[in-house]
Amino acid sequence: MGRITEDLIRRNAEHNECVIFSLEELSLHQQEIEKLEHIDKWCRELKILYLQNNLIGKIENVSKLKKLEYLNLALNNIEKIENLEGCEGLTKLDLTVNFIGELSSIKTLQHNIHLKEIFLMGNPCADFEGYRPFVVATLPQLKWLDGKEIERSERIQALQNFPVIERQIREQEKAYCLRRAEDKKEAQRKLQEEQENKEKKSRPGFDGHWYTDIAAARPSSVENKDHLQASEIQEGEYTKKKLDDCEDDLEFWNKPSLFTPESRLETLRHIEKQREDQEKLRGKKKKVKPPRTLITEDGKTLNINEPKLDFSLRDDEKRNQIILDLAVYRYMDTSLIDVDVQPTYVRVMVKGKPFQLVLPAEVKPDSSSVKRSQTTGHLLICMPKVGEVITGGQRASKPVKSTSDRSMEQTNKRTLPDSIPKWLHRF
Repeated sequence: MGRITEDLIRRNAEHNECVIFSLEELSLHQQEIEKLEHIDKWCRELKILYLQNNLIGKIENVSKLKKLEYLNLALNNIEKIENLEGCEGLTKLDLTVNFIGELSSIKTLQHNIHLKEIFLMGNPCADFEGYRPFVVATLPQLKWLDGKEIERSERIQALQNFPVIERQIREQEKAYCLRRAEDKKEAQRKLQEEQENKEKKSRPGFDGHWYTDIAAARPSSVENKDHLQASEIQEGEYTKKKLDDCEDDLEFWNKPSLFTPESRLETLRHIEKQREDQEKLRGKKKKVKPPRTLITEDGKTLNINEPKLDFSLRDDEKRNQIILDLAVYRYMDTSLIDVDVQPTYVRVMVKGKPFQLVLPAEVKPDSSSVKRSQTTGHLLICMPKVGEVITGGQRASKPVKSTSDRSMEQTNKRTLPDSIPKWLHRF
């Protein structure tokens, strides 16, 4: 059930910087609204109000909108014209395709002296004999009815024949109200039957299956097989449920139905139920997704890039290490990244999605390091190779000495006496 909330009005008031108390125009069409509420308290300055294509069953809570000029309530469930006396500035009223059968209820609009145009086409009352003359004679302030201008001669003739026309309208209204009461009873009966059927289906064991709570302990070697079998069973149940829903949906739309407020509400409930069932089935289908195979049964490590990230892998011979540059999303929180370096492969979990790469040489996991760039977000993983000399980022060869260093060394050798041991020469 759609409701008019402050948040809904603010979302549709962007043209007024989301300020609702000074709002002059508001569009709430196609929101599945069933009740007209709150607008007269929150939006007193409204001049134009669009509420077409909803499920509103009664005109209410608009009497305080003194400045309202145009009210559009087309394609709703309204059965009677009422509660519009307070809309003093109302000039145009659209009630196209509703369920108004009490045509005499338009007399409540006689107080709206500024009303110039009204639309009632598509309502049951529009099929009454004498419909147009009755409206023309009842509302002398009207200039247009159902998009057609009211001529002066037409008004004169309608006023002359008004007593006879009014009597005809009363009789037709009475017959319509009797039919409408029968339709309501039939709709109530169908609703009760559907509820009883739902209760029967919801009872335990209705589907003919037996269920137990016994859960035997299973060895870890058959867990994957059990999971796959469960996934296949649930996949079958998902397909069966989908087919059943399709059959129910086809049956619902092929079933003959009268065009009444109840049938419109029933259609909405059916669509809402379909939506909920589909969301539940999607959730179940996601849950039964089998786990991603990272290492095969025979121990072979697979290359996987589920996050679909760009990367580069290079062998740094100078520093005797393998470097992986992984282009992680720049604004992703580091807490969502998990790195695992193994001797023959490296695995990075990015938001639960695995990136796994087999290394060209064996590395030392304990000596590996991980850094992340603050500008690009890239992940840099440095993995020293096994069996190589690690010099802490420096070359294994001796550092090159400058000319001044050599001259100083020769001078020190000359000044040192022969009696000093050679091991002190290093100091």
